[in-house]
Amino acid sequence: MQTIYIDVLIVLNIYVNFFLLRITAGITHSPLRTWRCTAASVYGSLFSLTILLPFLGNTVSLIIKLAAAVTIVAFAFGIRCPRRLLINTAAFFAANFVLAGTVYSVYTLLKPDFIHFNNGCFYIDFSLLILIITTAALYFAVRIVRIFTDKAPAGDYRVLIRAGKKVISLTGLADTGNGLVDYFTGSPVIICSEESFPELTGRELDISLLPKGFRLLPCSAVSGSGLIPVFRPDEVLIISCTQNEKKPVDAVIGFGESGGKAVFNPKLLKI
Repeated sequence: MQTIYIDVLIVLNIYVNFFLLRITAGITHSPLRTWRCTAASVYGSLFSLTILLPFLGNTVSLIIKLAAAVTIVAFAFGIRCPRRLLINTAAFFAANFVLAGTVYSVYTLLKPDFIHFNNGCFYIDFSLLILIITTAALYFAVRIVRIFTDKAPAGDYRVLIRAGKKVISLTGLADTGNGLVDYFTGSPVIICSEESFPELTGRELDISLLPKGFRLLPCSAVSGSGLIPVFRPDEVLIISCTQNEKKPVDAVIGFGESGGKAVFNPKLLKI
C-alpha cells in the first residue's frame, strides 16, 4: 500500500492548480491576478484530500469534481458574468482533462509505483523537476495553439479602461498587426492614443516623469522603434457594438500613435 504524505499532496495540487488556472486564462484570455490565482489554487488543493477517503463511486466523484471546478474558477475569475463563468469552467475542465488523461495513461500502461489514483484524484511521488517540465510543456502547447487559432473578427468595438476612479472609453480596433506583448507578464498590449493619457492620469505625457505604476516598454513599428509608457489598469473591457457583448480581458495599456483608437490584438476576443 502506497504511503501518501499530506504535505506533498497539498503542495503538488497547489502547483498544478496554479498552472491549470494560468492555462485557463490563456485559453479564454481572461484577466487573472496572481493573488487570486494563488488563493484559488490553495483552496482547490483542499479537494485533493478526497483521495484519502474510501472509494466514493464514479457519480459522487464526478459531482465533487464539478463543484470543485466551478468554485475554483469562481474564486479565481469572479462571477459577475454567468456566461464567462461557464466558459472559464469549461476551459478549466478541459485543461484538467488533458493533464489527468495524460497521467492516467501513464498509470494504465506502466503501472508505476509513484502514481496513486482514488476518487478522481491522483498522487504523484516523483521529482518536482518532472512535474515542472510536464506542466510547462502543456502551458506552452496551449499558447502555440492559440497563435494559430486567433484570427481577426469583423465588427465595431469600444474599449473601456479603468484605473482607480478614472474610466475612459475609446473606439476599439482589432488589428493582428499589433503583436506587442509585455515582456514581464506575457500579456498583450492595447495601444491607445497619447491624447487619452491625460484623461486617465490627470497629467500630460512625459516619459521622463511617469506616474506610479508606469514603465517603458520597447516597441517597434513601421515608422521606427522606441519606448512607450505602459501600465496594468484595474480593469479592461472590450465591448462589441454589433453583438452588444462585454468581455473583460487580460491586457496591458500602452500609449503611442494609434490614430485616436485603442488598437488591440483580436486574440483577446477569442472564447
